[in-house]
Amino acid sequence: MPDRRLLFLAGLFAVSCGLYLLWGLQGRIWFILELRGIKLAGLCVVGAAIGIATVLFQTLSGNRILTPAIMGFDALFLLMQTSVVFFLGGFNYAGLPGPFLFAMNTVVMVCAAVLLFGALFRRSRNDIQLMILVGVIFGLLFRSLTGFMQRLIDPSEFAIVQGTMFASFGGINRTELIAASILLGMLSIWVWRQLPLLDVMALGRGPARHLGVDYDRHQFQLLCAIAAFVAISTALVGPITFLGLLVSALAHALMRTHRHVHLLPAAALIAIIILVLGQGAFERLMRLQSTLAVVIEFVGGLLFLVLLAKGKIR
Repeated sequence: MPDRRLLFLAGLFAVSCGLYLLWGLQGRIWFILELRGIKLAGLCVVGAAIGIATVLFQTLSGNRILTPAIMGFDALFLLMQTSVVFFLGGFNYAGLPGPFLFAMNTVVMVCAAVLLFGALFRRSRNDIQLMILVGVIFGLLFRSLTGFMQRLIDPSEFAIVQGTMFASFGGINRTELIAASILLGMLSIWVWRQLPLLDVMALGRGPARHLGVDYDRHQFQLLCAIAAFVAISTALVGPITFLGLLVSALAHALMRTHRHVHLLPAAALIAIIILVLGQGAFERLMRLQSTLAVVIEFVGGLLFLVLLAKGKIR
């Protein structure tokens, strides 16, 4: 049954991509297809990265309502954007090459995560709950620093920073997209090779170690991979906090299994389908009168409250 559901999601994915590319196509067809193809590829990269990262993080934390955003990655991204505008000015920020900003954001977020995980695990004996708590504290610190600098900058420069506070799929750079796709492919291949271990690690640290799994080492490696997935998606389009929670809940509800060979591709496909259909509806039906990221955050926030109220955290 999970295999059939995956085939259904794959078919829905193909239909949604076809609709996005061909719906309302007229005029300079090849030029329009090229633009839509770049945006579609960006939606696929972001959706897959967020879906995979969230399922992996929930497996390690043993909690179904947590997402990697709780570690403060989004707050760190906003702090970096605000810092660049604060120290260089809005004009110089606008003149920076997109690939440079993408590389800077990705490298800084991954390095910060590796340093945090490494330092904490050496001192706390791989206590992931303590790591999550420290991540929340760092997130609050980053948001406070960001808010402080935003109050000091010029209002026109604040408008530039404000544009990075929500994910935007309208101006995806081709060079950044190629780099993100390569990184996503490499990480996905590595994660796919860890699938047998993931099912065992989902049992918890104690049972996994009794079954012969080097839990501590694999946990650190997976956390670094999660940080890389989040860094790719955030650096490419901006932060999307609750999309991961939404697609993870849908993947668990649809697959009805704890096997990661089904959960990971299901979460990736669901995330892509939501982004593609949502972006297509906003562009073709609503003429971009609203922002997809805002709607996703609203729905995801409501789902978070529902899951919390029902106690479905595991």
